[in-house]
Formats: sequence, structure tokens, C-alpha cells
Amino acid sequence: VKLAGLTLKENPSGQRKGQKHISKRGRKRLRSVLFRAIIPLIRHNEAFRELHEYYTTRSVNPLTGKQSIVDLCRKLLNVLFAICTKKQAFDAERMKQDVLSQVQRTA
Repeated sequence: VKLAGLTLKENPSGQRKGQKHISKRGRKRLRSVLFRAIIPLIRHNEAFRELHEYYTTRSVNPLTGKQSIVDLCRKLLNVLFAICTKKQAFDAERMKQDVLSQVQRTA
């Protein structure tokens, strides 16, 4: 995630905490490829579409469309890394379960 420049960076000044943005300190082309790959995934893959809808319509801290897409780029990068290292097939239910378990912990 750090290599792609998708880590979050805060802009603090004194005691004020600034807004968080992606750092963009990684590979520009990798971010571009991930962004271009996630758009068709949102359209044609049900799991990614449901996550995008959840991120944009949740009641607490809803994301804008582009923020949700960047978050899904991070998710895609983590999924691809797990597939390569663990040599397991993609499991959409497990990916959605990770998000739902985080929601249940905060509730």
C-alpha cells in the first residue's frame, strides 16, 4: 500500500489536526492502474459494488464517490497481495465479512 502511495497523511499544525489525504509518495502509474482496474470491478463485481454502496451511503462518516474508489483501490491491493502470498482463490464473502466485522465492533 505504501509503494502505491495510498497511505493516509495528516496535515497537523500545532494542536489542530488537519484533514487526511493519500500521501501520493508511491508509484504514480501503480495508482493509475489500480484506479482504472477498480472502475470495471465496481460495475461488474457484486462484492466490490456492495462495498462501494456501503462506503458512500453509511450513516456514520459516508465517503464521497472518489474517496470510496480510492479506499477500494487499497482493498484491491490487499486482496491481490493475499492471493499471491497465501495462494488461495478470491473469496468475496470473506472480503465483505471483514468490513461487516469492523462495523459490528464499533456498534
